[in-house]
Amino acid sequence: MTNEFGESERSPVELPEHPREGRPSIPPPPGRAFGGSPEGDTSDTAGTNDAPDRANGSDRANRTARPSRDGGEGGGRSNNRRRRRGGRGRTRTRGEGRGEGRSVDRRSDNGDGARDESEAGLIARRRGKERDGRPLGRYLMCVHVRNDLTQVALLEGRSLIEHYVSRPADDALQIHGNIYLGKVQNVLPGMEAAFVDISTPKNAVLYRGDVQFDKEDVVEQGPEPRIEQVLRRGQLILCQVTKNPIGEKGGRLTQEVSLPGRFVVLIPDSKTYGISKRLPESERRRLRNVLDRIKPEEHGLIVRTAAENATEHELTTDMEQLVERWAQIKAKAGKANSPTLLYREPSLAVRVIREEFSSDYRGIVIDDRELYEEVRDYITAFNPEFVDRVEYWDAKQQDLPLFEQHRVVEQLRKALDRKVWLPSGGSLVIEHTEALTVVDVNTGKNVGKNNLEETVLGNNLEAADEVARQLRLRDIGGIIVIDFIDMEIKENRRKVVDALRHALARDKTRTQVFDISELGLVQMTRKRIGEGLITSFADTCQPCHGRGVVLDTELLEDDAAVQVGADLPGNAR
Repeated sequence: MTNEFGESERSPVELPEHPREGRPSIPPPPGRAFGGSPEGDTSDTAGTNDAPDRANGSDRANRTARPSRDGGEGGGRSNNRRRRRGGRGRTRTRGEGRGEGRSVDRRSDNGDGARDESEAGLIARRRGKERDGRPLGRYLMCVHVRNDLTQVALLEGRSLIEHYVSRPADDALQIHGNIYLGKVQNVLPGMEAAFVDISTPKNAVLYRGDVQFDKEDVVEQGPEPRIEQVLRRGQLILCQVTKNPIGEKGGRLTQEVSLPGRFVVLIPDSKTYGISKRLPESERRRLRNVLDRIKPEEHGLIVRTAAENATEHELTTDMEQLVERWAQIKAKAGKANSPTLLYREPSLAVRVIREEFSSDYRGIVIDDRELYEEVRDYITAFNPEFVDRVEYWDAKQQDLPLFEQHRVVEQLRKALDRKVWLPSGGSLVIEHTEALTVVDVNTGKNVGKNNLEETVLGNNLEAADEVARQLRLRDIGGIIVIDFIDMEIKENRRKVVDALRHALARDKTRTQVFDISELGLVQMTRKRIGEGLITSFADTCQPCHGRGVVLDTELLEDDAAVQVGADLPGNAR
């Protein structure tokens, strides 16, 4: 018998762990698969049935040659225990012809059937849990479209955890993931960076660490060529945006292009390969065997978390589409002779579904018929077992609009406020500055019951969980300083930091948290991808120019004060 991974259940021996699993790696020697056998078996069955059977064959041979009831290595008691675990289908040392013949027949006659059964089992398990025919899931995705404005809300239970907004004008600002043929405008050796024209209002920046080059093309050879030796003004380069323009800063570029698909990420012209560390070890082992068989020779490949329980056919199809897309990009770049957009990321809804959607989602609800059909076609192509989770919300037949029905508007209003109330009566005050974001924790109405230390600890633990949720919902990035209420006991400080780290573990955006200081301050960083939730709903105040105050100039009306303040700007006099 075979299990859902196509591996023999008769074998107690697991495949050896891959020492470089999930990390960029140097490619293996020619003629040898990644983590495969020394013989270089690259057949269709390598790594599924044959690898365990080869290991079992040597193990059976060693056990057959050992004494059956001595106390030495491989004693009889251990042998009998292994035989009992194997059951009737296990190969016997006596009467070997009958047991072994039946096993060989199964492998030879039903190999394809076992693989089909395995893929069917993977798809069935990927559907997730259901109750009374309705899918169960922790998350729900709501998509609202109005006048070319698309909003995507992700809810955990009934709580809003993430919100995305896309406008037609964002084509010049929301360019993360787009691939361009850029023209180098200026090279700054002192900054180890170059500014590149990518046909957007602001030039993007390319740092030395993100430059890809062939050492044979560098005239002045050295241990580490400088950026002015690799790039020159007017040079055309192929690059990808890794960070959107923020404020006065342009986007950030890299020359290491990556094309994300539903299950895999293609790294063109690279030897990189890996598997998501978020997956269980058994699933990573199965995917590694599949990766060994399907990985193209000239490109790198990274298996995403969404590939859990994905079949080999689905992974191959996804990879082939990405390879074809890369060929189209290269062909388009070869014909262009000026800054040009070569590849644009799909629409917001499709992009979020590609990155987020899984069996943990109980559904996707969309209130636009055209977008509903587009999303349904995308799900049908990659995850047909989830098609029934895509629903169309007809506002004319429903009592309330989609966002009102799921209390998204109410929660967005609270997320746009500077003060956030905690369940016990405490509060958070979130303030943004040019350099960092400050979160102040207050007890507010929380007066506690027993003693001050217990009250402060409970308030800080609540605040730690809510801070993690607010950072994710408001999409706050950069340097963040959290001013927790002072605690006397060192163990309580550790509990608060651990609670914050545990809450941030659910956030896919990279974070780093430092220990709490003597002043009760926690310093942390969160990768900055966009400008945050507030910029989607607000503009800079014209009277105060974003300062938050309007200056009173009545004190400057006397002659002496006017002369002293002659150098002040006009709006400050």
